[in-house]
This record gives sequence, structure tokens and C-alpha cells, in this order.
Amino acid sequence: MAEAADFQGTSPSPARRWLRRTAALLAGAPLLAGVLQLPAGSAYADGQETARADSDSGSVAVAVDSLTPSAPTDGDTVTVSGTVTNHGKQPVTKAHVGLRVGPEINTRSSVDTIAKDGTDLSGSVPPEIDDKYTTKFAELAPGVAEHFNISVPVDDLDLGEDGVYEFAVSLSGQTSAQPWEQLLGIQRTFLPWKPDATGQKTKTTYLWPLVSRTHMAAETGPNEEQTPVFLNDDLAEEISPGGRLNQMVTLGKDLDVTWVVDPDLLASVDAMTGSYRVRNGDDTVRGTDQAVAKQWLADLQDAVADKEVVALPFADPDLASLAHNGTNIAGSLSQLKEATDVVDNTVTPILHVKPSKDFAWPVEGAVDRSIVKVATSAGADKVIARSDSLQETNGLPYTPSAARPIGGGITAVVADARLSTAFEGDLTKASSSTLAVQRFLAQSLALGLQTGKQRSIVVAPQRTPSGSQARAMAEALRALQDGTWSQFQKLSEAATAKPDPDATTKVPGTSSYPSALRKRELPRSAFTQIAQTQDKLDNFKVVLSDPSRVVTPFGRALNREMSASWRGRAAEAGSFRAGVRAYLDGLTGRVRLIDKSETKLSGRSATIPVTVQNNLVQDVGPLVLRLTSTNPTRLEIDGAAYQERPVSVSGGHSQSVKFTTSANANGRATVIAQLYTTDGRPYGQAVTFDVKVTEITATVMLVIGGGVLLLVLAGFRMYTQRKRAAARAAGKGDNGEGQEAGSDEDDPEDPDAPENSGGPEARATESGARSRTGGPEQPSDPAPDTAAENADPSGTGERVDR
Repeated sequence: MAEAADFQGTSPSPARRWLRRTAALLAGAPLLAGVLQLPAGSAYADGQETARADSDSGSVAVAVDSLTPSAPTDGDTVTVSGTVTNHGKQPVTKAHVGLRVGPEINTRSSVDTIAKDGTDLSGSVPPEIDDKYTTKFAELAPGVAEHFNISVPVDDLDLGEDGVYEFAVSLSGQTSAQPWEQLLGIQRTFLPWKPDATGQKTKTTYLWPLVSRTHMAAETGPNEEQTPVFLNDDLAEEISPGGRLNQMVTLGKDLDVTWVVDPDLLASVDAMTGSYRVRNGDDTVRGTDQAVAKQWLADLQDAVADKEVVALPFADPDLASLAHNGTNIAGSLSQLKEATDVVDNTVTPILHVKPSKDFAWPVEGAVDRSIVKVATSAGADKVIARSDSLQETNGLPYTPSAARPIGGGITAVVADARLSTAFEGDLTKASSSTLAVQRFLAQSLALGLQTGKQRSIVVAPQRTPSGSQARAMAEALRALQDGTWSQFQKLSEAATAKPDPDATTKVPGTSSYPSALRKRELPRSAFTQIAQTQDKLDNFKVVLSDPSRVVTPFGRALNREMSASWRGRAAEAGSFRAGVRAYLDGLTGRVRLIDKSETKLSGRSATIPVTVQNNLVQDVGPLVLRLTSTNPTRLEIDGAAYQERPVSVSGGHSQSVKFTTSANANGRATVIAQLYTTDGRPYGQAVTFDVKVTEITATVMLVIGGGVLLLVLAGFRMYTQRKRAAARAAGKGDNGEGQEAGSDEDDPEDPDAPENSGGPEARATESGARSRTGGPEQPSDPAPDTAAENADPSGTGERVDR
């Protein structure tokens, strides 16, 4: 890049350069006598040693674990400590660790080159300083690490003009196979040197991100407080002492930084301060880290009390994924707008500061025209880009200021790529951390010395630095704050600084977006699922008496589904989206129609009940229940093909709605019951059942009536015959022998014959007659017309009200 150009106006004077070269030659003169004794290929020229390539070169690893001060000034003593480890097969004898100072580094690209070849022995190696600043070892056994600690006054390093100097720690010694002193290991790093605070200081903005992954589920408890549910205990670990986020707050408190926060993180920790639950398999358990959450929030409030705070949209949505895969999905941009709108109600009540919402920060600062368009659609007018994305094309010999007007009233705040990526990678080892700090400081000073013009520089590191990365960042920033070439500037001030007229303002096209980043984006299917869930939520909330109990947790869950933290975690992202949708389906399914079996309709008209069940804790309604006959020529609902009834159901209750039906013909008719919202959208699953019409016709009634009449007449004839027979029997009993003689025998048809003579047979006959007119039942009584009513549930049919 153009920013790697040589320094301007910072070269040492010719006289000083001549003196330095003369001293180097004199120091190397005693070695010239031994040149002939060395193997061919070794040489010294212009004060720089070229390492000899042989089988044992580089066999000793040199680790610089500490270099203090990182940026020395006049009168300081530089202390270097670390370890040397013999990785060869032979012991190293007569070994010593020495310090080496190279010439001033004139370009930022040279810093990159030296850092890349930090352990290479085949390149140029600067000479050792005075041999009294060494650590000696009689022998280095294979595989054994030995510690060293060397202190040297900065005046003895013979540093020249202000600038960045190569600073190396080397191990020299002998082996049995090659019994002469040779360079066996080296570690190069940098020593920034600017003892006086003269000239224009670089205004530096460092972003300090408080961003995490998604931790909360859409699920909440059914109680009044809606107890939140967490996916796991990861957040508690991050904010506990020693955790990543705990270190970010502790370290950032005393640094000159601009805090960049995700409101979702704040809301999640705030939810932990009260009652909450954590998923444990298919169940949840009570959360117990309330005290940890309260302490972390208190520490954060104290840390940001007088600092600039920039708030990202809720859950840090993936702007690039949205721009490339989501803009054609209805409602996707609305999700971004909602994620921005909730910032004030989230950040300010928790941190007690008013954040800036003017900045959008795409992943790794990679931008193209579509990303800028999406990023500013929700109200932001400044986009944090990075210089390896918005590259300089005008051949500038220096790094320009961060602010760039890119049209449409939008400002691109271009972070320096070298400084922003200085603390990536594994920094768990002290040596790796020290090298990263020294390289960062070298790049910062090299940038400042490029030109006499004062510039505003922004550093935007990775979103979620690890604990070791955060510690290295803090160490570098403390050195920068105590240094002489930089001063802190807020992000808002850097964005409004006067832009360099020669800096590029052209945003690259979509094709320029890095393929490595594109592979990790949220796919189009993710935004389709989000839209479908939102549509279902919109349909659900209109039937609730208190929609906020559902809209708020699900709205934030949908924001989390768009989070940039899902990059590279496609399976986990899909599982989270599916979980949100399944939970919403479960809630909407708690308001439903009760299934019905086949209904029997005996007659021309009847009432059919349909039951709506509400298993939610809150009331629902108004809903519209529609009952539709698929065959209105056979069965009508209130004289039409369908009818509708409004229905509202209290929480935890059911409500039956009755519809009047009329049959026009016998047979089976299918009926469909469906709930609708008041705006006419179907709600839930329809219930379909059959109505069997068995109407009794006039002919059938006439046949039944004739049969009943015949039965009555037959019964009456039997009654009169038995009565007369009883009368005759009674008459014979009164006449005694005369009857037996046959004189004056009563005529059975005589109307004057007595009706009841009181004899046993007569009494028996009369008793039988009484049994048929209401007296005790006798075996000869006729059976009833219909069976007694059965109280058991009906089989396949359901009788309706008449």
C-alpha cells in the first residue's frame, strides 16, 4: 500500500551516519583476522553479519518474553528477558545470549518484512553491542530451556535519530561437530525511539469492543416476571473474575479508548442479575450467578462513566450477510431498524450514559457499495471500514487520516489495517505477546514519522479479543499513552476531522468483497427463516391481550438470529433459528380448536358446538371462528354455506361456540372449523369433521303411527274379553248347585251381569288388568317402545342439541 512509503525528512545527517559506519567497522576489525579460519560463505560487510547456513543454524529457539520499557526514552535502562532452548541433537558449548541493534527502519513495509523473518538466520543480522551485556552458558543441553535476563542503558544502544530500530536477541555457541562460534538462533523485534515530544503528535482512536456471542433463548417463564432462559453458562464464565469480558472491563478502565458495546450483551448480563434459568438438556435449572452479573455491570458503569460509548445495533447484526443475502427477503431491513431502535432503551438504563448510534461496523471493516447502503439504512451515517478494504489508489506516500466522505452524506472512518490486526492470533505465550506489542508500537511510530502533517488514525481490532489478546492490547496502549508521538482522540472527533483531499473516497464494488469472508456469511435461507418466524409472530401477537410478553422476547431473538457472531458456526446458527421457531409454534398451538368426531344430526335442524381452548396464561381474542359446510345443498350453517362468530377466551380456559344448522337431505356432509384473526388471516390448524344427517320423513311417521294404533286396539280387545270372562266366573260361584244344574245360567253377554263377584279368579283377572293400567309389572306386559337412555359416551357419533 502507499502508506508503506519511506519516511519524509527523518534521515540521519551524513556526518552522524559516517560516524556510525566507522564505529561499526572498527568494532568488526578484530574479527577480520579470523575470516580465513571460518568456512567459506561467512562474511561481514558494512557492520552487518550474514549468518552462515549450516546443519545447526537455527537449532536454538530464542524467546523474548519481556522487553521493558517498550518505548524507552533518554536515561532509561532496557531490560530483556526470555529463554533459549536447544532443539538440536548435540549440546551447545561456550554459548552466550547477546543483544543486537540494527539500523533505523525507514518504511512500514520494512517493519512487516522484519517481523515475518524474525527468526531467519539467512538474512542480514545486525552486529552485537558491547559483549558485557550478555548472558553466558557453559552448555545448553538438548531440549532444555535456559532463562536469560539482560539489562542495558539505552545510551549504550547507540540509537540515532527518532525512528524505529531493529532489535534482536541472539544465541551464539559451538557444537562438537563444528567447534567454532556461530550464530545458532535469533529473535528479531523492534525498539521505537522518540525520546522528545517534539513535532505533531498522531491523534489515535482505539476501539475497545464489548461484544459476545448469543446467550439468551427466546423462551421465558410463564410467570409475571417472565424468567429469562439462557442457552448455557458461557456468559457467566466470561464475566467472572479472570473471564474474557471481565478482563476487558478491568483493563479498559484505565485506558484512553472508545468503548463499542453490543446492547444484547448488556441486556443479557442485566437479565442475570435477577432470577433466571439455564438449559440443561431438555430441562432448565436455576441460575446462580446473580452476584457476578451485578459486580460486572457495576465495574462497567464505573469504567465508562467519563468515556465515549458507541452502541452497535442490538445483537450486532451481520451487515455484509444482510447486504449480500437478505435484502431481497421481505422484512430483513426492518429487523435491522428494530435492532437500532431498541438501543436507547437498552444501553442508557443499564450504563447510565447516552451512547452514539451513528456508527455501523461491518465484520473486519470489509465494505462494498451494497454493505454501505444497508449499514446506513437504519440511521447510521458513518461506516467503520478498514484500509485493506477501502484501499488507497492515489499513490500517497503516507497514511491519510481516517475520515473519508464517500457521498450521500456518509463518512467512511477507515481504520488502519496493520494496527487493527496487530493482536490477532495466539498470544497466550509471553513471547508472542511481547512481539505483538513491539510491532504495534513500531507501526504506530513509523506512521507518525511519515510526514510532518498531523493525522487522525483509528484502530479497530477484532470484535471478541481473547484474554491474552486483550492483555497485549492494553500493554501496547499504556506504552502509547506514555509515549511521545501519539495522543488519544474520540471516535466521533476522528470522524469529523478534516479529511485528506488526496485520500481515496471510492467504495469498491461487491465483487471485491473477500471470498474468505463471504464463505462465512449467513445464507439466504437464514433470512428466509427469519422472515417466516416474523410473519408467524405478527399473526400471533394480534390475538393476545398483552402482546408485549411475546413480542419483546421474540423480537430480540430474531435480532440475535442475524448476529455476526454466527459466522463460521452455521450448524449452531441453524439450531438456534429452529429452536426459536419451535418455541413460537408451541405457544401459538396453545390456542386451538378441539378436535371433533363425526356428528349425527337427527332432524331438520340442530345446534353444533365448537370449542376453542386457550392454554396460555393470558387472555386471547378477539378471534373469529368460522364454520363452513362443504356441501351447503345438504347442510347449511345458519342458512348459508358458512357462518362466523367472534370468540375471546380467558387464560387457561375453553370456550364453546354454537352454530345452528339445517339439513336439506339425508347423508354425510363435511364441515370445517377455522380460527381467523380480525384482519382475516387464518390462525392455527383447521378442524374438519363429518355431520351425518338422518332425517325422519312423513311416510315413516305415518307407518309408525298406524302400528301404534293397532297395538292399542289389540290391547283394548284383550282387556274386554278378560273382563267378561271374569264376570261369568263370578256369576257361577254365586248360584251354587243351581248353576251346576243348569237353571237360569247367566249369559256371558248379559249386560246386567255383576262386574265383580269378589272370587279368587275374578280378583286375579282384575289384578292383571290393573297391571296394564299402571299397577305392578307382570310378565305378560308388553315391552317398552325404546331402550332406556345410556349414560355412557357415544361411539363414533356425537349427538347435537335439538
